[in-house]
Amino acid sequence: MASSLKEILTRRPVAATVHLTIPAGGARPGPPVAPAVGQYKVNLMAFCKDFNARTQKYKAEALIAATVTVFKDNMFELSVRSPPVTWFLKKAAGIESWSGRPSHVVASTITLKHVYEIANVKQADPYCQYMSLEAISKSVIGTAKSMGIKVHKDLDSLM
Repeated sequence: MASSLKEILTRRPVAATVHLTIPAGGARPGPPVAPAVGQYKVNLMAFCKDFNARTQKYKAEALIAATVTVFKDNMFELSVRSPPVTWFLKKAAGIESWSGRPSHVVASTITLKHVYEIANVKQADPYCQYMSLEAISKSVIGTAKSMGIKVHKDLDSLM
């Protein structure tokens, strides 16, 4: 009880929570970062350096969802998620866009190995860290199906 009371007493008041979608490593002190975060007097260069450092492991064209919690003392806390599952599926399938008629037209195919690799990356996300790898894989398969991407269970069926 004492530790939770201490957390409550030391908690900083939040000025705003800002949600941004920025290409990996592409945070610059201009739009869309400056209008969204700058209005709360956050140090834009510090934010850009922090975001770019955290997203350097992803390809530059990957869109990254970030949540910025801005405190009343103009400090900020940054939470970065990995690219969306749809982006990973399009890259794995080698397509630019998914099927217009997912249940009828197959846009491309992937294997369970691709699904497992995507699920492994997504498991590190704050929203998925308590989900099992199997549950995340099922979710990835469902997303692939809704995009018109067929998932093959074995590698031999592709040859």
